Amino acid sequence: MNTNENEALRQKEIMERLKVRIADISKELGRPLTYCSVCFGCQMNAKDSEKLEGILETIGYVRTEREDCDFLIMNTCTVRENANLRVYGRLGQLKKYKKKNPHMMIALCGCMMQESLVVEKIKQSYRHVDIIFGTHNVFKLAELIETKLNTNDMVIDIWDGTSEIVEDLPSERKYDFKCGVNIMFGCNNFCTFCIVPYVRGRERSRRPEDIIKEIEELVADGVVEVMLLGQNVNSYGKTLEPKITFAELLQQIEQIEGLKRIRFMTSHPKDLSDELIEVMAKSKKICRHLHLPVQSGSSKVLKDMNRHYTKEQYLALVDKIRKAMPDISYYCWISYRNRRRLPGDT
Repeated sequence: MNTNENEALRQKEIMERLKVRIADISKELGRPLTYCSVCFGCQMNAKDSEKLEGILETIGYVRTEREDCDFLIMNTCTVRENANLRVYGRLGQLKKYKKKNPHMMIALCGCMMQESLVVEKIKQSYRHVDIIFGTHNVFKLAELIETKLNTNDMVIDIWDGTSEIVEDLPSERKYDFKCGVNIMFGCNNFCTFCIVPYVRGRERSRRPEDIIKEIEELVADGVVEVMLLGQNVNSYGKTLEPKITFAELLQQIEQIEGLKRIRFMTSHPKDLSDELIEVMAKSKKICRHLHLPVQSGSSKVLKDMNRHYTKEQYLALVDKIRKAMPDISYYCWISYRNRRRLPGDT
């Protein structure tokens, strides 16, 4: 049993202990304990929230849409500054709920929590927050709740990075027929304007056998469409031994019986290979849709943005894709206004 399998087993043992404690509190109150999950940001955050909700359901919390609940968790985004402001605004409103309900816990996680200045602000100005953790240790939610139940202190567990990918933990799907599936985490591109590599960490890919196993289990449970998720799916497999390309992974996934549709995002133009175009063109299951951010129509601006391609190279790539798949639709993200800048950027 490897380290990640040991960690998954440890977390499951903590969940079993928490089931008993949550049941005892519910019995004392004469009602089930409720939770509300609020998610900001991208599909990666949405997938993380499904995992968080799965853990909460497993230990005995019942979902509600009301924020005056027993456990409120906010999965935050920091790509745009407005997302940060919305979180601070919500936190101010939540204080009154906590005064009315002594059993209430408030947890903050996600990209915003990876910024040290944000955590310091919460520690100073929002003392009613109970648990703070980041993007790298979502799997530890049950452990952090147990720690909070054993102490009166604010629990803060922020990791700068990790090589761990803990598999086989509960997840609460939003839809019966489709589901997002993480194939990798983090990003190595360091575009000038983007904070993502600093809050999501460096690239690390899941093992193909773990991805296949997860999708097979989803299909057995009624899922017919998967969305493969990564900050740059075209870089999939570069951290694995033996090496495997994203195109090769897609070919393996296509063989899963019962799966009808495959989607993926996001694709970086500099890493979109001829092999991937060929696999998409021949596929019976990969949807004819491509999310391919261009970011700017100026080669000079693209260079300043550290995108590693020119306008001409992007247009040539689009022509190549259209030639192979005349019926394809694609989404080009051009504007980067309102994106978070790093300290020192001009």
